Amino acid sequence: MFRRRESVPFSFVAEADRFRSNVTPPPRPRSTVSERAGSALVCLAVVAGLAGALLLGLPALAPEESPAHSQQTEAAHAR
Repeated sequence: MFRRRESVPFSFVAEADRFRSNVTPPPRPRSTVSERAGSALVCLAVVAGLAGALLLGLPALAPEESPAHSQQTEAAHAR
């Protein structure tokens, strides 16, 4: 019913963190000019979007300037 797990010696567990493979992975293929241009365009679009959002959002974040005189309704003048 229950299967016993094999015990692992402690020294094996301790050395597992220091184990390094002597097999080196293959070098990454160089990106082509079109791939670099595409990634540059994507970066440019992201930066332009953030700059546009900042420019469009600044008027909403600016504090409102109160007018020099307070506006009153005609009903307030009748009193």
